[in-house]
Amino acid sequence: MWVVAVLAGVLAVGLIGVAALVDLETGDRTASIVGAVVSLAGLVVAVIALAQTSSGSGSGGGRRVRAGRGGVAAGGDLTGNAIGRGSTVVGPQSATRAGGLRGRAADVDAGRDGVAAAGDVRDNALGDDSERR
Repeated sequence: MWVVAVLAGVLAVGLIGVAALVDLETGDRTASIVGAVVSLAGLVVAVIALAQTSSGSGSGGGRRVRAGRGGVAAGGDLTGNAIGRGSTVVGPQSATRAGGLRGRAADVDAGRDGVAAAGDVRDNALGDDSERR
């Protein structure tokens, strides 16, 4: 980031120097050419960033969370839930464990009546009339 700021500052001082020392017309042409080159470089960077995001290799995208009929899918942790008719969760939750897929993009696909999570699954009452104490 600092490199870009320093480079922009040096470029601005250079363009002002060309306009002041040579003549205004040469400075105008030089600034036009430099502006075109910088714009083209910005376009290339933007296209590369968009291509990385859409392919899933970027940090912000690519995760799909799907659940079939009656299924439960979570993109992160699945903690302290009562899933199912008549299910209850009683008592304090256990401590969070380190590790897992936290922070990584992972597809989650729970089939029919299934349960799936991209993170930690703990302290849940899963299924009809189940209870977690």
